[in-house]
Amino acid sequence: EAKVSAAAPGLWRRLASMGYEAILLFGVSFFAAWLFFFASGGRDATGGWARALLQLFILAVFAGYFLWCWLRGGQTLAMKAWHIRLVDVTPAKALLRFVLALLLFPLSIAWALFDRDRQFLHDRLAGTRLVSA
Repeated sequence: EAKVSAAAPGLWRRLASMGYEAILLFGVSFFAAWLFFFASGGRDATGGWARALLQLFILAVFAGYFLWCWLRGGQTLAMKAWHIRLVDVTPAKALLRFVLALLLFPLSIAWALFDRDRQFLHDRLAGTRLVSA
């Protein structure tokens, strides 16, 4: 296994990893939307309940992607590229981290500027940590 440092990676490295993750998630969401349209027989999903269902489906796909990656080694593809690893993770903590990251995103990044260990707020609350890998 790769060597892991207890220190949190720098904020700019974590933000760069998030940017890379956003690009990857665009592809994941495109595939998820295609799958949704295929499964629904090509119905229009631009309004009403179909739109809400599509958004929930894409959110569930994102959750599945992150939880699967975090629980299988603590790293998504972007985290591997930027040598960042999530540690102290369990299934419950991974799900809590995902939900908190969605709800607290801007505040969580600002929190890292003042946190004694430079961790994000969603990691602090979920009991997980990002470390350099």
